[in-house]
Amino acid sequence: MQVHINQCPHELPDSATLAEALAAGGFKPPFAAAVNLQFIPKTHYAVTLLAPGDQVEVISPITGG
Repeated sequence: MQVHINQCPHELPDSATLAEALAAGGFKPPFAAAVNLQFIPKTHYAVTLLAPGDQVEVISPITGG
């Protein structure tokens, strides 16, 4: 199935989880993740199933001033 991670298309296996999508995208903590504009707690990444066409946004903290 195809999902978009930070607006880039990615092919994932059917019934992939958010955790699998984040691993496929190579993201390293710390970050926050949202699926279809709904933030998902880190403790739910492994049980959040994705569907074709889902929009995943990964946001990393920015430091500076």
